[in-house]
Parts: sequence; C-alpha cells; structure tokens
Amino acid sequence: MTSDEAIPAATLVVWNDRPSGPEILVVERSARMAFAAGAIVFPGGRVDPLDRIMAAALGRPDEAAKVTAIRETLEETGVAAAILGIPDDRIGRELQQALHEGANFGELLESRELTLDLDALTAFARWMPAFKQPRKFDTLFYLARAPAGDWHPHPQEGECVAAEWASPSLLIERINGGEASAIFPTKRNLERLAQHDSIESALADARNHSIETIIPWVEEIDGAPHVRIPEGRGYPVISEPLATAFRA
Repeated sequence: MTSDEAIPAATLVVWNDRPSGPEILVVERSARMAFAAGAIVFPGGRVDPLDRIMAAALGRPDEAAKVTAIRETLEETGVAAAILGIPDDRIGRELQQALHEGANFGELLESRELTLDLDALTAFARWMPAFKQPRKFDTLFYLARAPAGDWHPHPQEGECVAAEWASPSLLIERINGGEASAIFPTKRNLERLAQHDSIESALADARNHSIETIIPWVEEIDGAPHVRIPEGRGYPVISEPLATAFRA
C-alpha cells in the first residue's frame, strides 16, 4: 500500500434508547495513539484480512466492514453489539479479554455458539478525508441498536482511556466547551445524530441519504479557509474553520 492509498476501515454507532433520551457508545483514544490521539471517537478500526475471511464464510463477502465494526466495538468496549446469544455484559467482557489475548474472532464465537447479526447494522455514512495526514482512512460508519440489558463499557487498555454511553448533544457540548476533543468527521456525525430522538428516527435518516463517500475539501468563506462537505447529506453543519477542523 502506498502512502496515498486509503486504509479500509469501519466504525459503529451503537445507539441506546433510554427513558431520559438516547445515548451512544464512544471511547476516548489514548494520547499515545498515532491517529486521533486523545479524541472522542466511535469504536472502530481498520478492516483486517480475517474479517474478510469471516464475511466470506458467512456468505457475505462484500460486508467485511460490518464484521470489523462489530469486532472492534467488542475489543474496545466489551459491548457485544449485533452478536446473537450473549446474555449479559459479563460474557461480553470475557470475549473482550480473549480478543486482547489474541483469540481468533471467528473461532471464539464458534466455540461459544454465538453468531453475528450483520443485518443489525445499517450503513450511515462513508468518509475519506484526503488531507495530508500520516494515515488516510476510507471509513464506513454503521448504526446499530445497543444489545438488550445493562451494558457497562470497559475501555481497551493501551488504546482507549475511557468508554462511555453519552447523548450526542452532551458530547457536542463537551467538545465545544473544551472539555473533550474530536476530529472533523466525528463532530459532524455527532451533530447529525443529535437531530434524532430515537433509533428509528436515526435509522430513517440513514436510509434516506446516500452513503456516497464524503471527501471534505477546503474553501474560503468570509476570508478564511474552511473545511467543507457536500450539502444534502443529512448534516446540519457543513463547514468549519480549517484551523480547528482537524485538531483533535
């Protein structure tokens, strides 16, 4: 892979409809990470060759990114989204630990008679920032319901310093107030998610908009360079000053 080629990746927005309002699952990345250090992000990561093998074995060879999103969410938080047969977060934590110790995801699920529910994931967006950064990712964003029950996320040691359920609106307030940080795509997706008060509304929004790849560009607005994205893609905010857009 050359430095100009984007790395295929996937991320998962796990949505929990609570009586007090919707919450989503996020992690705070370690300050030592090469990408989005110290930033709030949705769980996710690069598509692994074994994810492609699993997807093919399930008869869904074109949906390896879904396998990635489910696996990475489990690795980074212990929350078993879209995995059928898990009764509670204790088992999720055991699976998370096994993955950290090097277990093969497919073999791990098979040994416990668990299956992936790829249909539980709905494509929400696809982003590929093309600016000169150490790593360029072509990332599919998926949306899924939280598993039933009371799941307490556990951050992956070494990669994440925190994992939590929080409302999109609260996360935006924390970022805008300087209490937390996030990169440009995360901020735009949080703003989009904050428009919805239920998983059904968010899913309808996902289905009503194209997932054609969003490649931000720089445009001068009011005499200052801004990072822009296309209109009509469901995002209430489509530009941000370049000075802050990619500062985690």
